[in-house]
Amino acid sequence: MDTPRLRRLQPGDLGWIVYSQGKGYWQQFGWNEEYEALIARIVADYAERHDPAREAGWIAELDGEPVGSILCVDAGEQVAKLRLLWVEPSARGHGVGGMLVRECVDFAREAGYLSMRLWTVSILDAARRLYEEAGFTLVNEEPVRMFGKDDLVNQVWDLPLRDATA
Repeated sequence: MDTPRLRRLQPGDLGWIVYSQGKGYWQQFGWNEEYEALIARIVADYAERHDPAREAGWIAELDGEPVGSILCVDAGEQVAKLRLLWVEPSARGHGVGGMLVRECVDFAREAGYLSMRLWTVSILDAARRLYEEAGFTLVNEEPVRMFGKDDLVNQVWDLPLRDATA
């Protein structure tokens, strides 16, 4: 297996993001079409109006095939939002997730954001470890019913990117 490599999004990649995550979360956790609809909305919003100077997306590849993705989008008020981190089960354990998170955080820092925020759910243990390793801290969590599940816990994580007074 080759070393993972990252590249910027190109045509066709946004469809792959919707497909791979919709299918993957259904297979792994039994999430219903509500999650796929959420992904499709996020991807459509990015495709229609992203600002290339402030927002970007990446695909991770192994052996020339897409195995992961992430987006950095503008959340307003000098805050970047990390969106749609995904690593295919076959590529887990090869450093793909860490590469994607680092690239996204580095881009947000270079784009001048003061902080970065992300939303996830508590059952995604591997993703949580990546966020903690990158310096994110949990700032809010609450139980919720969504994606056809009664027992999910929403989490919001934040990462300061620079001193707000600087």
